[in-house]
Amino acid sequence: MTQDTTALSGQSPAQIALGWHRSGVGAALATVVQTWGSAPRRVGSQLVVSGDGRLEGSVSGGCVEGAVVLEAQEALADGQHRMLEYGISDGDAFAVGLACGGTIRILVEPVGGSLDPTVLEELVEAQATRQPLVYEVNLSSGIGQVLRGQYPERMRMDRSGVEADTETFVAVHNPPLRLVVVGAVHIAQALVPMAQIAGYDPVVIDPRAAFATPERFPGVILMEDWPDEAVTTLGLDARSALVLLTHDPKLDDPALQAALHRDCFYIGALGSKKTHAARVERMQQAGFSADQIAQIHGPVGLDIGAAGPAEIALAILAEMTAVLRGKSA
Repeated sequence: MTQDTTALSGQSPAQIALGWHRSGVGAALATVVQTWGSAPRRVGSQLVVSGDGRLEGSVSGGCVEGAVVLEAQEALADGQHRMLEYGISDGDAFAVGLACGGTIRILVEPVGGSLDPTVLEELVEAQATRQPLVYEVNLSSGIGQVLRGQYPERMRMDRSGVEADTETFVAVHNPPLRLVVVGAVHIAQALVPMAQIAGYDPVVIDPRAAFATPERFPGVILMEDWPDEAVTTLGLDARSALVLLTHDPKLDDPALQAALHRDCFYIGALGSKKTHAARVERMQQAGFSADQIAQIHGPVGLDIGAAGPAEIALAILAEMTAVLRGKSA
């Protein structure tokens, strides 16, 4: 996602900044709002600076953090936001080490000063409940607000950035992407780590305990519930993808039917064209409309001539990405 949501501590920048502010040590948030050239960090990357010198996150991978920390301490002292710019053509910036050839603009906001703590409280609450929102801030005045249901294209593309007026920065705060896999099979063993690299939080569902084991899926949430019950418990949303891999209608169909009533962005089901045709017929008999059934990607994955579990997993992740980003798949 564009907006970095987890620091090294496992907490989001908003959580860390709010905690430091409430503890009395003070906190400032530094956010990359624009980049040009080969900037080391993407727009939306954040660094949290405490009043006693602690750091979490990054805005440049170490290039300009020292200079930003000094600006953050000054912002905490006077309560005013800062707009900073570093680039290879700037002598001061070169001195602090932005030697990658890029240019970055960074917004520094002191919590309790220009940044209202209630904004962080809203962000933290939204993250906990998987609610999407944006933080919109005027770069000149430093005045910001939380908005819901706005900037749909930015939300879909996970793309924080400065608007055409050059004054408005929009920080996208989407819930983490989630991949729900039904069937702890060999393809799942390849797909899950690939999806984790791509930023997904995976969950594997399989009532067959011999398949869904920590040894086969280390560090992954495993659910041995019946698939439809597990899908209902998880509460699929617009940031969720469901992939059905058991090849067994007794397991796949209940999860599929539960998902078709939800708002997940991707549903994929393993099987040949013949298998998928039979699946479509079963869904029709279950009362689902043509539009609902059209949500199912089957056979699952892009047609890349995949052979073997790893390549099939790659094809699935590629198709998921295409659908998420609004490309044809």
